[in-house]
Parts: sequence; structure tokens; C-alpha cells
Amino acid sequence: MAHEKINVAIVGLGFGKEFIPIYQRHPHTNMYAICQRTKERLDEVGNQFGVEKRYTDFEDLIRNPEIDAVHINSPIHLHAPQSIAALRAGKHVACTVPAATTIEECRGIVKAAHESGKNYMMMETAIYTREFLFIREMRDTGKLGRIQFLRGCHQQEMAGWPGYWEGLPPMHYATHAVSPCLALVKGEAEYVSCFGSGRIADRLAAKYGSPFAVESALFKVRDQPLAFEVTRSLFETARQYVESFDVYGDQASFEWTQIEGEDPVVHIGEEPERAKVPDYARLLPGPIQRFTQKGVYDSEHAHLSFIQGGGHGGSHPHLVHEFVSSIVEKRPSFPDVFQSVNWTCAGICAHESALRGGETVKLPVFK
Repeated sequence: MAHEKINVAIVGLGFGKEFIPIYQRHPHTNMYAICQRTKERLDEVGNQFGVEKRYTDFEDLIRNPEIDAVHINSPIHLHAPQSIAALRAGKHVACTVPAATTIEECRGIVKAAHESGKNYMMMETAIYTREFLFIREMRDTGKLGRIQFLRGCHQQEMAGWPGYWEGLPPMHYATHAVSPCLALVKGEAEYVSCFGSGRIADRLAAKYGSPFAVESALFKVRDQPLAFEVTRSLFETARQYVESFDVYGDQASFEWTQIEGEDPVVHIGEEPERAKVPDYARLLPGPIQRFTQKGVYDSEHAHLSFIQGGGHGGSHPHLVHEFVSSIVEKRPSFPDVFQSVNWTCAGICAHESALRGGETVKLPVFK
């Protein structure tokens, strides 16, 4: 990298648009280029944010030697192929969730990252929300005590989303529920038993061969005396959107709010109390602190994931800062490539278990 700042390119300008002003204001990055297949949309966003380098072709973008890092926000079936191609082109890669759709794709990402020597980071919002950072602080200060059990839940109605989402197996998009459990204990999933429950419409089930309305899994944490539970639904299950995370310690426990807008509950011993979760913008460089509270979209044009996810808990600038800092400091990101693919494979293997009636499925070991 001959230039002083990291030249970043963003691929995909739906959800990806959220990150443009953060990279523009981060002290170590230059928002160098954007990529979108539709030229009209590309120029609209480029003009809005003053980004001059614009690409309609991903392959053309990664051939540019001036680009140091690529942040991928394309449809999920493109995540792994584009990540692998960018790594092989010598770019650091950040990619929205999930990292891949198959175990073989996960192997390809690990191989490409190893051979290129570049960082790969799955941009998992759930491990940089203010709620997660609050629980992490409880862990680090000893308030939780010994962690005994964890639970993740992600229920979301995906009707009306782009067609490739229709009928997607619930656990194939489980990282929002899996990742906080594993991130808090700095662990990986070893094996899983999962059950499918209920049924979705035949037209949805036919697309991926997945009939289940809900999938519920129990995971064992590798090399730790811990298990955690995950519940996931995508279609035809009545529930307000929730990405929740509960943790139970021997000194204190944290339970997510049942209804968005309420305060969560912390149990000290057997005594419950409502907890006020603070913002953690103080952990960030000054120029990007504002983005923990405000996105780039107005209420009329907000991306659906941002609306349904309640702004993703202020996580976006934390994700950018971790990705950028890992490059600057020449260290693995959190999550690194191994954690990213394990947390993704957790869901893939869970769905496989559900199709086998709850049979235990071991996750591959990538290291």
C-alpha cells in the first residue's frame, strides 16, 4: 500500500450505502470506489456522496491495483465467490452475513485468505451492537461471573424481500443469533442437533427444499463446558422482528427485551432489574461516533434491514473501525476468517441436522 490511507471499495449499494459516509470520515480510510450492476443506481449514489470511481463490473473493480480493501454487500449467493475473487486479487475483504452458503465455499474463503495473506472479516452486526458491548463489559468486569448458558434468537418476516430470500432455510441465515453466543465466550461451535418445526407454503418450500417455518438448535462449544441454543424463523411465524441474545452467569444474567423499545433485564442473583444500555460511541474515533445513533438514510428511503433491525444497535461504525484497525495494526480482525466461517457453518450444519430429524452433525475444523 503505497498511499497513506486505505483505499476502500464498496460493492452493492442497497444495504452497502449505509457504510459510505463512515469510510469517508474514518481517519484511516479513503472511500475510493463503489460498484453496482445498475448504472442509474450507481450514478445516483456516486453523485450523492461524491464518489468518483464507479464500477458496474465487479471483476473490473478488483483488477484496480489502487484498491486495498473491498466491502461486499451483494446478494448472499455472491458473498463467497466475490470474497474469494477479491482475496485472490490481493484485497482485504469485509463481507456482510452470511459468509457463504455451503461448507465448500467456507473452505474456499479460508484457503484464499491464507494464500493471499489478506484479512477476511464477516461484518456481523450482532457482535457490535450496544447491547452486546454492554454484555461484553459485564463479562470483562466480572459482573457475569462464570458463564453457564447462552441463547440467541432471530425471528424476521422476509416476505417482500428479493426473490433469492424466498424459502431460504432459517438456519442458513443464522449468524445474527449464533455469533453473539460464540463471540462472548471467544469460541467456536463443535457440533449441533437441530429440529425443524411447522411448515411454510409449498411454493416457498420448493425453492430450497426446506419445509420448516422454525428451526431450533442446540450447539456444543468446542473445548469449553458450554452449550447454547438458537431459534430462527423467516416466514409465516407471527412475531415482531427480534435479534436477541441472553446470557446466564453464576453471578448475573442478561435477558433481552421482549418488545422493541423496552429495557432489557439484568438478574443479580435472583433479583431482576431493568438495565439502561448506554451507547458505546466513545470506543470509536471522533469523526465516526455520530453513526452509532444515525444512519445515512432518511425515513423514506431507509433500507428494510436497517428499519427491521432497529438500526442494528449502532454497530456499523464499530464494524468499520474493527476492519480498518485490523489492517492498520496488521492483526486478525474480530471475527477473523476462522471464526467467520465457523459461525456461518453452524447454521449450515444445523439445517442439515434438521433435515435428518435432529441427528448430531459435527462442524468442519478449518484451522
